[in-house]
Amino acid sequence: MAFKNALSALVFALPLVLGLPGKRALNPKCDFLLPIREDLLENLFDNECGDSAHGALRLIFHDAIGISPTAGGGGADGSIAVFNATELTFAANDGLDDVLDDVGPFLLKYAHVLSPGDFIQFAGALSLANCPGAPRVKFALGRPQPKAASPDLLVPEPFDDVTKILERFASVGFSPQEVISLLSSHSIAGADTVDPTLEGVPFDSTPSTFDTNIFIEVLLKGFLFPGTSGNQGEVMSAINGTLRLQSDDLLARDPRTACIWQSFATNHDQMQAQFGAGVFKLSLLGQNEKELTDCSDVIPQPPSLNNIPTFPPGQTLRDIQQSCAGTPFPNLRTQPGPALVVPPM
Repeated sequence: MAFKNALSALVFALPLVLGLPGKRALNPKCDFLLPIREDLLENLFDNECGDSAHGALRLIFHDAIGISPTAGGGGADGSIAVFNATELTFAANDGLDDVLDDVGPFLLKYAHVLSPGDFIQFAGALSLANCPGAPRVKFALGRPQPKAASPDLLVPEPFDDVTKILERFASVGFSPQEVISLLSSHSIAGADTVDPTLEGVPFDSTPSTFDTNIFIEVLLKGFLFPGTSGNQGEVMSAINGTLRLQSDDLLARDPRTACIWQSFATNHDQMQAQFGAGVFKLSLLGQNEKELTDCSDVIPQPPSLNNIPTFPPGQTLRDIQQSCAGTPFPNLRTQPGPALVVPPM
């Protein structure tokens, strides 16, 4: 990894200095973040909801979930960057070497004012700023330097069963409702390594828009693979060019989570609010919130979205695999036009 040796040296050698001159935030301790924000939005994310933004959002989760009441770990502490030589060998972190190569130069650039944990959470919150329909995620400043690598086997895998996934999240205080809300991130995400023949395969038909399509499309009867078949953690998708994770497919149909999943399909406000709350809760794992500084006002408000749930062209209510026993899936309008072919991200 291009930045690995430099990162390991810098983050422990440079002091954490707060209070650089610049524009004003509500809390003066947050003022220094404003020029960093502009640099990241323009030069890391290119002012778009693209691949770099998707990667930074994924990094939030893979760093923060690295904590367990039995196995240990520091949670949202930046260990995935500092101890990358260890954590990138974990199977669940496959593909994050490219993400760290992308964000690493910026992490190093601001290592004298932002700890690795703060940088990852700040960049992750900013990554949503150009995604229409996304929530404005809160950000708290002041995480200490990471002390050690996360233990392995703490990041849920796409081939895990529902019980294993729910138990892993429950061990760090997340309910099934919160688990499904966090999966709203798959609305603006994709896979680089699930199918080894493909990169940048989106999970839904609108990967640059934070909308409810992921919760509709995963419930459609699958009939194709975007590339090869037989890949661990993948099941058939209903839209050409999209990849469906086995874990999403199972959570959408399991009696413990099916009605939660369906509830997001036509309720963008709920999806938006609960995802924002869940991401912030994730960012506090392993941290003492009372020792952190609220700098949420530095995070821009993402563009609004008039989310109108629909079925993709050529598909109707008959293609939905009804999974919520208590509530019928709503009969949505079908988009006009030919069947979708979604390009890579």
